[in-house]
Amino acid sequence: MQFTRLRLNGFKSFVDPTDLVIAPGLTGVVGPNGCGKSNLLEALRWVMGETRPSAVRGGGMEDVIFAGAATRNARNFAEVTLQIDNSDRLAPASLNDRDMVEVVRRITRDAGSAYKANGKEVRARDVQMLFADASTGATSPALVRQGQISELINAKPKSRRRVLEEAAGISGLYQRRHEAELKLKSTEANLERVDDVVEQLAAQLAQLTRQAKQAARYREIGEQLRAAEGLLLFRRWQDADRALVTARQALTERVTTASRAEAEARAAGAARSEAEDSLPALREEEAIAAALLQRAMVERDSLAERARAAEAEILRLEARLADYAGEAAREDGLSEDAEAMQARLAEEAEALEEAASGHDEALDLAAGQAEEAAEALALREEAMQELTEAVATLSARHQAVARLVSDNRRVLDRETAEAAAAAAAVAEAEAAAETGAETCAAAEEAAQAAAEALELAEEEAHAAEEARGAAQGEEAAARGAASEAEGEAKALRAEVAGLERLVARDGARGGQILDELTAAPGFERALGAALADDLKAPRLAGDLRSGWARLEDYDSAQPLPAGAAPLAAQVTGCDLLGRRLGQVGVIDAADGPRLQPWLRPGQRLVSREGDLWRWDGLVAAAADAPSAAALRLEQQNRLTALSADLEEAEARAEAARILHDTMREALRAATTRETALREARKRAETQLSEASRAQTRAEADRNLAASRVEALGLAAARHREAAEAAEAELSRAEATRAGLEDLEAARARAEAEKTVVEAARLAMLARRAALDETRRDGEARA
Repeated sequence: MQFTRLRLNGFKSFVDPTDLVIAPGLTGVVGPNGCGKSNLLEALRWVMGETRPSAVRGGGMEDVIFAGAATRNARNFAEVTLQIDNSDRLAPASLNDRDMVEVVRRITRDAGSAYKANGKEVRARDVQMLFADASTGATSPALVRQGQISELINAKPKSRRRVLEEAAGISGLYQRRHEAELKLKSTEANLERVDDVVEQLAAQLAQLTRQAKQAARYREIGEQLRAAEGLLLFRRWQDADRALVTARQALTERVTTASRAEAEARAAGAARSEAEDSLPALREEEAIAAALLQRAMVERDSLAERARAAEAEILRLEARLADYAGEAAREDGLSEDAEAMQARLAEEAEALEEAASGHDEALDLAAGQAEEAAEALALREEAMQELTEAVATLSARHQAVARLVSDNRRVLDRETAEAAAAAAAVAEAEAAAETGAETCAAAEEAAQAAAEALELAEEEAHAAEEARGAAQGEEAAARGAASEAEGEAKALRAEVAGLERLVARDGARGGQILDELTAAPGFERALGAALADDLKAPRLAGDLRSGWARLEDYDSAQPLPAGAAPLAAQVTGCDLLGRRLGQVGVIDAADGPRLQPWLRPGQRLVSREGDLWRWDGLVAAAADAPSAAALRLEQQNRLTALSADLEEAEARAEAARILHDTMREALRAATTRETALREARKRAETQLSEASRAQTRAEADRNLAASRVEALGLAAARHREAAEAAEAELSRAEATRAGLEDLEAARARAEAEKTVVEAARLAMLARRAALDETRRDGEARA
């Protein structure tokens, strides 16, 4: 597999989407320190499944997200995409349907990483295995970081071996072997756990047997408890009856006492009525006295308030009298100051009238002199402005003519040289056009031949691709069928092995009559309910004193009730239970209560579900006491059925494996043929591309040469015309410059006029200053 493109978005310093094209051959990335070269290598490590933050120079994996800058905001995610050329179809089967494999890793802040391969969600382990199969990966020695060369030189043999294994292309096999070992260990642990669970179930079964006995004992104790509770309730009823008689006697005494108290209460009520009749007169006298007291208190408060107001008014009037006395003294002082000020102002008015005599005549004279000076200045400035404008116009005309002469002379020289060069280039372009036409004809013939070869290669490659697709579909179907058959066989094999262990463990006890019996399917619970723990007894032999003895069947056994079928017809394998099974009938569970009264001594009825009705009146429901013997019989029958199913499943699995191997060989052959034809098509495409490029270059060269001949001819004519026009313009510019006035003489006249204007301005300013001084003196006096 060949890396072809690396796309980064928000990864470290690559905040904007950036594409790095990795072309065939040697690709180099150069730049100054800190420009992000190392980030490209770290992006490759990261997208190939790197999980250590230190390998990408970070304290945490989220440090690869762009953290922001002075002018850019931080990003919330980072994404790296790696495109791989899969033309050789070396990728895993799930990704091997395209010529290009695209692996994407995206990390979101506070949400973790996610991987995609060709748009599908995949695990990090799948991505790591993809690159491990290609002898590379995030920890591959092929990705050389700073200081790794010295580490490799000083490395231990174990580390060097890893480099050699990767160079040999077997590192992926070691990864897969490690995963297989982990799965085997997990399976062994699960099997051990199953054994533990089976042992726990056996212990629970024994515990449930003990609990069943405890439940029977609980029912007996419950009956005794209910009898004791009835006796206790009877005694409590007697005690309550005696307490009721005592309470009635106490009630009679309390009623007598209450009657006496009511008589005394009626006497007290009469005395109270008499006292209330004499109370209104006393209350009226009290109200009159309270009203008189309230009126006197109001009058007292009003007089006190008026006295306080009078005292405050007296104080206020005394303060105003003192203020009036101070104001009168202050007014006397002000009157004296005003009289002195009037005398002084009269003296100043007389002095100002004397100084103002003759002011108007002096002001008119100064104004006339200032106006004359301003008119003289205006005339001189107008003359100087006209002279200055004339000098500026003359200077501009001199500069324009000089620039026009220089430009025309430069244009004439340039156009003359360009015309000569264009004439030489026209001859060269005509020769190149003839050569390009011959090359273009040869390139067209080569492109036509390459196109025909490509068309034939595409037809063959398309047919091979369809054949490989059909073979791949058949191989996938065969693989699925083989996997399904193998899974079914494994499941049956595991279940058979578990049942065999259970049956073998129970049979290891030895000597049970249960080991000799076989019940028809569906009658296991009926047999377990009929014999229960008696099935655990052994056959009498040797020194055994307890167990089943051999007795002949009855000559004429007691008949079972009508509707009951003998259980012996459903049991085989033992000749000791004839008498017992002959007295057991199988019925429907609903008929049990009806048929139980018709049972004779020793007889019992059972249902297929495990219910029991005995001749002496005992009834045992199947849900209350499940039989261990019934479970054992069901396991034996189940084991027999599963063994037959297992043989069929293994036969189907073997046939499916053979078919899968055949389809796989066919797929391998189709893939090899498709790869070869694809290479041939690629070579044809390369030849066609090269021929097309050569044809395009030849046509472009031919057209360019023709265009160049035409363009150069037009350029030569244009340069000749431009040279002639420049020569004419140069002659006119030189004639114009010879007819212009001398610029230096005009500038000397302008400088002399500027001196005269400055003298007139100084005289005008002096007369205007005298006028302003005279006006200010008059305004100050006014």
